[in-house]
Amino acid sequence: MSHTIKHKSRLMGRVRRIKGQIEAVERALESELGCADVLMLVASVRGAVNGLTAELLEDHIRHHVVDPAREKDPEKAQGASDLIDVVRTYLK
Repeated sequence: MSHTIKHKSRLMGRVRRIKGQIEAVERALESELGCADVLMLVASVRGAVNGLTAELLEDHIRHHVVDPAREKDPEKAQGASDLIDVVRTYLK
């Protein structure tokens, strides 16, 4: 996936933040933090992973399926744009 190389530093930043969040969950469990606090940490991890997934899927659509900004057929451009919007909404 050549497009991931272009955005490598941004993607790696996201992965490092996720790693830090996972380590926070581990520390919370080791220190026997309350279940509500652990669940909040896990929800943060889930949100961060969903954000990374949405970014990768959007890039994939734009580079391997249809880039709405470059598609000449307006129906295909709109379909690709709608798909990207659905991915973003679903993974929020």
